[in-house]
Order: sequence, then structure tokens, then C-alpha cells
Amino acid sequence: MRLNSFQLKWIAIITMLLDHIGAILGGDNAGILRAIGRLAFPIFCFLLVEGFFHTRDVRRYILRLAVFAVVSEIPFELAFYREIMLPVQNVFFTLLIGMVLMYVLERNKNVVLQVVEIFIAMWGAHMLRSDYGYMGILLIVIFYYCYKHRAIGATLAAGWNFLFGIGSLQNCGALASPLLALYNGERGPKMKYFFYVFYPAHLLVLYALDLYMNGGPAFYVY
Repeated sequence: MRLNSFQLKWIAIITMLLDHIGAILGGDNAGILRAIGRLAFPIFCFLLVEGFFHTRDVRRYILRLAVFAVVSEIPFELAFYREIMLPVQNVFFTLLIGMVLMYVLERNKNVVLQVVEIFIAMWGAHMLRSDYGYMGILLIVIFYYCYKHRAIGATLAAGWNFLFGIGSLQNCGALASPLLALYNGERGPKMKYFFYVFYPAHLLVLYALDLYMNGGPAFYVY
């Protein structure tokens, strides 16, 4: 069985949703849901790199990520912290920084400058406190440089999940790599804006459900 980008994106969306249900609503199965949810981010980063190399307009792609990063911030903060203007940014900011970094790397092939640019991007994500921070940028860099060697990229991505420490919940994210190895290089049906809208929308719905069901604050940890 082979998977196209449409199918991978749906796997990422569903696992992300399960993760957020466990993180925001809690419950007896929260740990299992959060473990399943660790697959989402590696898949999204992989698809981001694929999108970068296939898009006809990188600048428009960057603008789209920037717009939805801003749009999603209040739903993100409400859902996970029940406060607004916290110094923590949603995952769109990480993807945005990664996309800008790839755009810059493509325009400059000097190895030393590329290393500097990568560290600047990682530092920026860390200082911004975007979701997954500098570790998220590192994963995007792995997929970027392994674009033509996907099996190597999937293997390195599996190892990336263990940089959080052996026994970390993020170790479960290594299970995304076998799925990435099944990628057939095809796009499949279009769903260009679905995820962009789904991300803030589902956070608002979960926030409302949390207020109704639990009444207490929800805290988000990797």
C-alpha cells in the first residue's frame, strides 16, 4: 500500500485532533490519545517540505502561513491556557519559520551561510516559543536536506523523536516514519484551505467543550 499527500494529511489531522482532545479535555484515555497525537507533527513537517518544493508561489505560501498563524493564536491560547497574550505561539509559527528558512536556503548555496541561517531560524523559534520551538525547525531541516532521499529522511526523523529523551511521549512520533516511507510522491485530491480553517476552528470547539465539561484550566505540554 502506498500513500499520497492527501492521505498523509488526513492521518496528521486525525492524530492531531486526538492529541488535542486528550490535552484539552483530559479523561481516562488522555495518555493514549496524546501518544497517538505525536505522529501529527512529523507528518506535517514532511508535507510542508513537499509543499515547498511543489508550490508555484512560495511567497504566497509564506503569506498564507503567516495569516493563519495570527488567526489561530487566540484559539490556541484559549484552548490550552484559557488566557490571551501568553508568550507561547501556535504551530503555524513554527511552520512559517521553517518555510521562510527553506526559501532563504534555496537562494543561497553557501554552506557556512546556510548553517548560520539554520541557527538563526532555530533561535527565532526558541525565542518566539512557538510550538516545538527549535526542535521543530530541526525536523524541517532534516526533511529539507533529505528531500531527494526520503528513506534517509524518514529514518532521521524517527531518531529526531528520541532527542526529547528516552521515555518521552514524543518517542511515539517515530511511528510516523513508516507512514512517510509509504509516500508515493503524488498529491491526491486537493484540500488546500481545509487544514488552515480546521486548526483554529477545532481549537475553539474544544475550548467550548472544555468550559462546558470541566470548568477548570487546561495546560498543554508536549
